[in-house]
Amino acid sequence: MKKFEFIRLLSIFCAAILILSGGNASAADCPIKIGGLAPLSAPGSVTGGEAMRDAMNIAVEEINAKGGVLGCPVKLFIGDTEGLPEKGTAVMEKLISQDNVVAVGGGYHSSVGVAAGRVAHNRGIPVVFAETWSDEITNSKLPEVFRIAPLSSEVADFQSKFATTVPGVKKVAMIVENTDFGRPNAEASVKVLEKAGIKSVMFTVDIGTQDFAGIVERIKAQNPDMIFVILTGEASYNFVQQAADVGIGPQDLPMLCDQIALESKAYWTNVPDGNYGFMMRVGLPPQLYNDVAKSFLESYKKRTGKKVPESYAFEAYDSIRIIAQAITEAGSTDAEAIITALEKIKYIGALGTITFPYNRSNPPEKQNLDAKWWHQFPEPAVTMVQYQKSGQDSTEAPVVYPKAYKTGDAVFVK
Repeated sequence: MKKFEFIRLLSIFCAAILILSGGNASAADCPIKIGGLAPLSAPGSVTGGEAMRDAMNIAVEEINAKGGVLGCPVKLFIGDTEGLPEKGTAVMEKLISQDNVVAVGGGYHSSVGVAAGRVAHNRGIPVVFAETWSDEITNSKLPEVFRIAPLSSEVADFQSKFATTVPGVKKVAMIVENTDFGRPNAEASVKVLEKAGIKSVMFTVDIGTQDFAGIVERIKAQNPDMIFVILTGEASYNFVQQAADVGIGPQDLPMLCDQIALESKAYWTNVPDGNYGFMMRVGLPPQLYNDVAKSFLESYKKRTGKKVPESYAFEAYDSIRIIAQAITEAGSTDAEAIITALEKIKYIGALGTITFPYNRSNPPEKQNLDAKWWHQFPEPAVTMVQYQKSGQDSTEAPVVYPKAYKTGDAVFVK
């Protein structure tokens, strides 16, 4: 008898005993199906989506190698969102109604997260978003929606406070994606900068824009002291290099690049003049990895050939594993049981110890907190790193902010 068949029969037997004795443990239909969201086509961040897909597959392989969940193997269904909310809606509907997933992980773009979260709510299926930052995703307080990525407003606060440490910055120019990620991030940044006495000017573009020539000239005319690139995906590469071509790139001005710049090979291929660019990394610095992160690192290196997983790879990996742990602790694939387990969970993952302390039994308002903290992992580590050598790998780039994680001093150019 095969291992999974034996465990499955044992699981069914135990579930039957519990049901007869009044317990609530429905036997899971094998395999247990979990969905994953990732942008695998343009205009979405394809590079980021591929990293997330690899990470989610690694998570499922590890889960199955240890016997699966509730005695069943886990099967992963990944849907390509293309970075578009309408596509995210369709993919989420398919995962739930056709693939019959019991929960969904992953997710990269905030606009997709907002749309997919509504579908999850309407269908009553839990989702753990990995890399969607918009405050609106948790601010809506949908019972089914959880998130392990940082809040956009908190990231905006972080990046803007970093700007206040840059010598001579009196005006910041922002190139902003006109999405549920870009607009709120920029608006929150403006408020923090204003409090610090720093002026700001904002230029918005549609997702997937590739030619920034006109806007680059307009930004140059503003004579800014620093530039924030609030774009997602490969479009950010084009902007940074086009800015460099006219003398306002990272080697000319302090520039905060999109975190996809962490994909070192792709960054240097597309942005040969990108030295001295800053970028944020979600998750602990490599020197502080726990055992889970170190194990994932080795698996990810073997699969991709990369030296270290990107922020969104860590998040995607954890989003699937935390769902699996919740199903195990619930003893059921029932949606309500999984949601209850997630609200109580203490999950040790690659990002650290993840909990969702603000939930139905402890709503954020009870603690005088904004609704955005609903089902939100409250303490993701965020650091600022900087390339300081052309062709450098992002894992070797020093952490320059905040002080708690600092491994080197920033190099400022003007």
